[in-house]
Amino acid sequence: MTDFEVRVARADEHDVASAVFGEAMMFDATPSELGRQLFEPERALMATDDGQVIGTTRALTRDLSVPGGVVDAAHVTGVGVRATYRRRGVMSALIGRQLREVPEAIAVLWASEPAIYGRFGYGAAAWGTNYEIDLRRVGPTNDRIRPGALGVLTVDEALKELPTVLRRAQEQRPGVSGRSELRWQGHLEDKPDDRNGRTARQILVHRDEAGTITGYALWRGKMNWVPTGPANEVLVEELVAPDPTAYRVLWQHLLTMDLSAKLGYGYAAVDEPLQQLVSTPTALERRVGESLWVRVTDVPRALQQRQYAVPVDVVLDVTDDLIEANTGRFRLTADGSSVTCARTDDPADLSLPIGTLGATYLGGRPLTEFAPTGRVTEHTPGTLTRTTVAFTWPIAPVSLEIF
Repeated sequence: MTDFEVRVARADEHDVASAVFGEAMMFDATPSELGRQLFEPERALMATDDGQVIGTTRALTRDLSVPGGVVDAAHVTGVGVRATYRRRGVMSALIGRQLREVPEAIAVLWASEPAIYGRFGYGAAAWGTNYEIDLRRVGPTNDRIRPGALGVLTVDEALKELPTVLRRAQEQRPGVSGRSELRWQGHLEDKPDDRNGRTARQILVHRDEAGTITGYALWRGKMNWVPTGPANEVLVEELVAPDPTAYRVLWQHLLTMDLSAKLGYGYAAVDEPLQQLVSTPTALERRVGESLWVRVTDVPRALQQRQYAVPVDVVLDVTDDLIEANTGRFRLTADGSSVTCARTDDPADLSLPIGTLGATYLGGRPLTEFAPTGRVTEHTPGTLTRTTVAFTWPIAPVSLEIF
């Protein structure tokens, strides 16, 4: 067993952190000045052996929409260990310390290898849908839409206009991450080397009759020819439209692009209304998979930060192998916007591990799903059903980006 140290990163260690993560993920890291500006060294941990950095993990300061609100959430990224130091406890030391020290009540991540993160109390809380759409078969419906107006923005214009639209989307759907001004700059950066043969990014917006932007789509095209003629490809990188008219108009435009045969979109929700906007739903090839994982780091604070679909009064017996303060019984009481959660000595109604709590936290997975496998146990008859209804949210969570 090799001895190693885990410490907080220094301000000048962005590039080495990127290099270690790139090596672990098998890509060549290309640090940028913007990336260095976004680096939060006080929120990055480095594992070192004899002065050499052998592993790293980072937590980004961002917020996240949850049922009924928007809260601070540690966005975990850049988790990697050099290949020559695998299976020596480096990742366990990094993640364990990170989870015990983050100030937020929840941490979230996209799991490159899902089998890893369940061991650390994370639960897959949101499912994403990847669409591959045959545009020649899809057939947009003939519904009459009061269209408003479509237009395009420059990056500078988008930096001013789009944050408000994203914030409105956060108010509607759980799982959506907010962006600072600097993070918006990084999100809209469009380097030619990153286009993979596609066009420059187009920033399409919908304006209502008053001229207010009510939705936007970020997309690219790619020219493609087959023996029968043009078969171009449309890639939708992000579509945010909290206004129903904007949603329909933007999709109608993208589904009817001239000379195009295929459209891809990788960040749809499982209840995405897109399937209602076409006459041939079978042309929407869908693949559903895990996207956002949630780790509750402070049980009472996390449960008080979200709202519940119906009133609930339940005692939860939670077990957490990493954070001792999370282990124990907690009484959760919610009625409308009033929510309290505190330790109690009262008998438990339900028992569950911290990972199950994370998996159900965004309202997209029912507690009853975990009962047959023993990941939630009912002690008071009827409590599981009532608590499941309270935790479930009518709009499925979705994450719009890999961070």
